[in-house]
Amino acid sequence: MTTIIGKGLTLEEYLKYDDGTDSHYELVAGELVAMPPESPKNVQISLFLLVNFLKFVPFNRLSNKVEIVVAGSRATTRIPDLVVLTDELATILEGATRSTITLDMPPPALVVEVVSPGKANEDRDYRYKRSEYAARGITEYWIVDPQINAVTVLILVNGFYEETRFAGNTAIASTIFPELQLTAEQVLKAGESNTCDAIS
Repeated sequence: MTTIIGKGLTLEEYLKYDDGTDSHYELVAGELVAMPPESPKNVQISLFLLVNFLKFVPFNRLSNKVEIVVAGSRATTRIPDLVVLTDELATILEGATRSTITLDMPPPALVVEVVSPGKANEDRDYRYKRSEYAARGITEYWIVDPQINAVTVLILVNGFYEETRFAGNTAIASTIFPELQLTAEQVLKAGESNTCDAIS
């Protein structure tokens, strides 16, 4: 990640920002931060989960591009790898010109972050986003971490996340998708030939 603009931007300035490229940015405490392209492995994991979530929710409730405003005072937005919207939120965004979940909108039901290598990425996904997503009221947050071969599911309870880590052939337990039948290994090996059975 690279900070593009060091001076503080307001949320309104960020939402109007356009540098004429296809680059993606997050706004972190008022600073514009360029998001590098995802690795093929991370993309495969996100797509694998999207395909499996489609068994339980309609297509309009899933997004891999929506951004979430998580704080107003220090102007911060996040672009998760995968988002599951509520029915209400999907309806609100239908006529929007930009896929941005603002603070006056209800939170999404679930967000997924696939951790990229590096200490900064670990801190961002495990520490900062954990507190931001909890404060935003997001019911469930998945951290898929290929570096440690584990999927951590965080469930919001009384304003704080309670976490359970899944590895190997342990089935992932989700409050949003109680009928989901996926193991951590299937998710982490997404894209390999032996995962085809999980989406058939």
